[in-house]
Amino acid sequence: MKLDRIDIKILHELQKNGRITNVELAELVSLSPSPCLMRVKKLQAEGFITSYSAQINIVKLGQTLTVFTEVTLKNHRQIDFARFLAAVEKLDSVIECHLVSGGYDYLLKFVTASIGEYQATMERLIDLNIGVDKYFSFVVLKSPIVKPHIPLTSLFPI
Repeated sequence: MKLDRIDIKILHELQKNGRITNVELAELVSLSPSPCLMRVKKLQAEGFITSYSAQINIVKLGQTLTVFTEVTLKNHRQIDFARFLAAVEKLDSVIECHLVSGGYDYLLKFVTASIGEYQATMERLIDLNIGVDKYFSFVVLKSPIVKPHIPLTSLFPI
């Protein structure tokens, strides 16, 4: 499916407000409600829209710790990457995992209750013997800018 400017506008508006009514969305993208709903359903069916969720203000919930961790594996065979990913995927505290180019293999983002919980998690990962050579941790002190959306209209001008 090739997206047109209206599809991009729909995606742009839905990521800003996933609870918007179809009538409001249709108005924002200059369509009547019925064709707008058909487009949204098609975008869902084609996998462009994967889910709807709530953005949670974690600061209001209590104290947490966010840590970015660079991980380098000992070996770089496909099985080594698969074994590492299988273990990391089971960790609820890992909310992002990126295979990256450069001086290390993976960049992980953890959210835990404390530094102790983070360190215990890392020790368990090392004890699993899943091929971690080394890791470096970067504790987040403050997050002055966090954007919950992808800049669709910049990436795909409408």
